[in-house]
Amino acid sequence: MKTSQILIPTQKEAPNDAQIISHQLMIRAGLISKLASGLYSYLPMGLKVLKKVEKIIREEMNNAGAQELLMPVAQPAELWQKSGRWEQYGAELLRFSDRHGRDFCLGPTHEEVITNLAEQYLSSYKQLPVNFYQIQTKFRDEIRPRFGVMRSREFIMKDAYSFHIDAESMQLEFEKMHSTYCKIFTRLGLDYRPVLADSGSIGGENSIEFHVLAESGEDEICFSDESEYAANIEKVAFSEQVAKISTGVSEKEVLTKKKTSIEEVAEFLNVEKSDCIKTLIIKIKDGFKALALRGDHELCEIKVQNLYGEFSFASEDEIKSLGLKKGFIGVKDLNIDLIVDYFAAAEVDFVCGANEWDKHLTGVNWAGIKFVCSDLRNAVNGDDSPDGKGKLIIKRGIEVGHIFQLGDKYSKAMNANVIGESGKAKTMMMGCYGIGVTRIIAAAIEQNYDDKGIIFSASIAPFQVVIVPINYNKSTRVKDLADDLYQQFLDAGIEVLLNDKKARAGIMFAESELWGIPHRLVLSDTHADNGNIEYKARNEEQKVQIPFSTALDYIQKQLVQ
Repeated sequence: MKTSQILIPTQKEAPNDAQIISHQLMIRAGLISKLASGLYSYLPMGLKVLKKVEKIIREEMNNAGAQELLMPVAQPAELWQKSGRWEQYGAELLRFSDRHGRDFCLGPTHEEVITNLAEQYLSSYKQLPVNFYQIQTKFRDEIRPRFGVMRSREFIMKDAYSFHIDAESMQLEFEKMHSTYCKIFTRLGLDYRPVLADSGSIGGENSIEFHVLAESGEDEICFSDESEYAANIEKVAFSEQVAKISTGVSEKEVLTKKKTSIEEVAEFLNVEKSDCIKTLIIKIKDGFKALALRGDHELCEIKVQNLYGEFSFASEDEIKSLGLKKGFIGVKDLNIDLIVDYFAAAEVDFVCGANEWDKHLTGVNWAGIKFVCSDLRNAVNGDDSPDGKGKLIIKRGIEVGHIFQLGDKYSKAMNANVIGESGKAKTMMMGCYGIGVTRIIAAAIEQNYDDKGIIFSASIAPFQVVIVPINYNKSTRVKDLADDLYQQFLDAGIEVLLNDKKARAGIMFAESELWGIPHRLVLSDTHADNGNIEYKARNEEQKVQIPFSTALDYIQKQLVQ
């Protein structure tokens, strides 16, 4: 294809609302165009990348024996009410009514729809196991769409759902999908990690996320430096710790002169933050709870949510109603339940609030204080790995895939049963497997770019080769050579872009770098004189002069490397 035949609205500057590099480069390279907040059109170059991503996903899912189908975006409310998620899912579920007053939603996911299909068409254990997948548009009414297609309201997802007669069969498919996902992300040219994860609103017991490593990632993922252990930070589980030995110091009340934060108190008393205990008050459905952690640790809200369901932090007025003083809350003489993190419970002779203005206690110990222990905190760099091997390293990641073992969460609620081998009805077990198709493009760019633009892997680049002919519209010799080479590539089945713009050489070079096309060939009158052509790989700085007559063979060899 020639640039005169394709819409590529490149931009010199990124829009002001483009905060991360993938958003900036996708706009500047003419891959996408913003319609409204969280809504983007895929332009021809962007769509080429998207279709290549879809092709790889589709091939590997088909190889794994999954069957492709396509389900509606609009879903009736009664299905979601049947599963219990119509209210539970929250404000991200975009609800609407049709002209007859019937309630619908735009599907953010398709568990209800696929389970409804299974209930209709799967009747015998002999039809199992089976795995259905689709590549379909989803809609989630994000409160604050950001980062371009990384967190948009409308996006494309590959979601798959498997049905099984028992948990053993479900586990086997889960393992097969794990292997399939690894093949997909490897073919996409991504540096990724599978990690243990929380199942969130989808539900189920076991789940694994697949993360592309990138500094712009919203998630923190933890790895052992000595083993294969890897988990999302919210899934890193800690156990009870061995208590330290008290030095025998006496408990004492001290004035702390309006010092309320852990940092201020630790500095004022000349102690480490780890020697302080902070107490947080949360509000849950049945009242209030006090959570105590070491001063150098942060609360993991997902762990708290898994313990108590939805919660919020108590307001200053609510804290006052409990007879406590914000900034000076301690662990003694509380009139609400106290839950202490395992690591905080191992501390001795610590500092905490005195429940009085401007006062803290030093030399405090847990003896005589009523509490229960739990795992409340986030992991930090250098923690012991939960598998007992090595230390944890924390990096940022972008979630691009997630696989779940749903069990009977949906099939039981929606009466999806089959007749088992014994002749009796049996509730099917389910698995769920998602990939963020549009997000993959942004994640790939976040991981592969330089100051000149995108560096696409060969498997998803919009074109394999770009030809840059200098003075194409002025020099007959250059035009003839470029057109000849262009036709050779087309005849050989190579995806080639010929930049036939009336533009200066510098602009054409900058565009070829911005687009991220893996291989570039430059032609000029000088090359016409000496019979050579200039070759440059996008991910390398070195330029190579090769004979024009061997250019096709040379590129073909590069493409198979």
